[in-house]
Amino acid sequence: MARLSQVFAPKDRAFFDLFEEAARNVQRAAELLDEMLRAFPEENDLARSILLCEQEGDRITYDMIQRLNSTFVTPIDREDILALASGLDDIVDLTEEVADYLGLYKIEAPMEQAQRLAHILMECCRRVAEAVPRIRGFKDPTHYTNEIHRLETEGDRVTREAVASLFDTGIDPMVVIRWKDIFERLEEAIDATEHIANVIANIVTKNS
Repeated sequence: MARLSQVFAPKDRAFFDLFEEAARNVQRAAELLDEMLRAFPEENDLARSILLCEQEGDRITYDMIQRLNSTFVTPIDREDILALASGLDDIVDLTEEVADYLGLYKIEAPMEQAQRLAHILMECCRRVAEAVPRIRGFKDPTHYTNEIHRLETEGDRVTREAVASLFDTGIDPMVVIRWKDIFERLEEAIDATEHIANVIANIVTKNS
């Protein structure tokens, strides 16, 4: 017997449109951060564009919640919609925090490990943007989610190396604190993409 979610799914496909819109916004923010760090400080003005992505993410999340509150039968479980909406928003929020910290801490030049982590985050977000449309037809997302898991493991390794390097070079303690904050936000953003990968996999499994 078909699940109720599958029977009623065609009645409101707008949720899937919003999921995919949010995923594209996640990818856009991460690409901007990667570009910003690759050419920092020349591309410091990209922080404004990343902030706009963060605001767009809030708008999309709000639209999802409003639709959820006004829809009797949803195409997937309500808790999964909330998990996906909040998880995608978390990625953009953390990405924007990194860009904001670079300005607040008056960073003059990026550390190479930060550039590597921003690139890993961008690759993770691209996989998220590729995996989210799989929810629409409850198609197997394993190819993309496995790649996110692999990238997250690589991100953990780079973060450990980055933090260790701060204490190896004898730099100013305040500089250590600032860069440690930035590295931790980058790691949290990457971890958030892995969380979304798990949410996507769970949704597809429950509805297949």
